[in-house]
Amino acid sequence: MNSIDSTPAKQGLASIEGSERTLYPYVTGTSVIGIKYKDGILIAADMGGSYGSTLRYKSVERIKPIGKHSLLGASGEISDFQEILKYLDELIVYDNMWDDGNSLGPKEVHNYLTRVMYNRRNKFNPLWNSLVLGGVKKGQKYLGMVSMIGVHFEDNHIATGFGNHLARPILREEWHENISFEDGVKLLEKCMRVLLYRDRSAINKLQIAKITESGVFVSQPYALKTFWGYSAFENPTKGAEGSW
Repeated sequence: MNSIDSTPAKQGLASIEGSERTLYPYVTGTSVIGIKYKDGILIAADMGGSYGSTLRYKSVERIKPIGKHSLLGASGEISDFQEILKYLDELIVYDNMWDDGNSLGPKEVHNYLTRVMYNRRNKFNPLWNSLVLGGVKKGQKYLGMVSMIGVHFEDNHIATGFGNHLARPILREEWHENISFEDGVKLLEKCMRVLLYRDRSAINKLQIAKITESGVFVSQPYALKTFWGYSAFENPTKGAEGSW
C-alpha cells in the first residue's frame, strides 16, 4: 500500500524538479552606455564578467552588430545574452531569406526584443539582461533600451545598471545633439571612468562601437588611464563618525 501511494508523489516530485529554471544570474556584465552623436550612434561597455562577486573574466564582448543597421549592447547574465544573439541570428537569416531588398532596421529589432523580453517575463523565466539597441537606417538615428521585464523607451542617451545612476547625470549635463565623434568618445570614456571608480563590477578594459549610415565599427579592447591618488580613495573613513 505504501509503495502504491508513494509512486504518484514521487512522479510529481520528479516532474517538478525536471521543470526548474535558472532564476538567478551567474556570470554577469555591468553597465552599458549609448549616445547619439552627429553622424550616428556610439555604445560603450567594459569587458568584465563577474562570477558572483568575483571578477573572473576580463575579455567578455558585450557589444555585437545585428544585421546591417543595428548595434546591441547588453548588461546582465552573459549566457542569456548569448541566447538573445541566437534569436537575433535566426531573425536576421529569416529576413534575408525573403531577398526583397529590405532589411530590418533598429526600430524593428528593438520592438522584437521588447516582445521577447516581455514574453519570457510572463513565463516566469526571464532573460536577465538590460539591452541597449542603437542604429541608423535611411539617415534616421535610433537609440532604445529594453529591460528584463520588457520595459522599453527611446532617448538621446541611455545607460544600464549603475550607469543609470552615475553616468546619466553626466550625460544630461554634457551631451548635445551635434556632439562630434571625438567628443562623444571622450564623454563615454569619462562616464566609464566614473563607473570604474564607483562600481566594483567594472574594469578599465573596454570597447566602444559606432554605427553610421556607412556601417559598423567595434574598437579593439583598450584600457582607460586611471588615477587612484584622490584623498577619498586613500583614506575613505576620514571624517566618518561612529564607533568603528
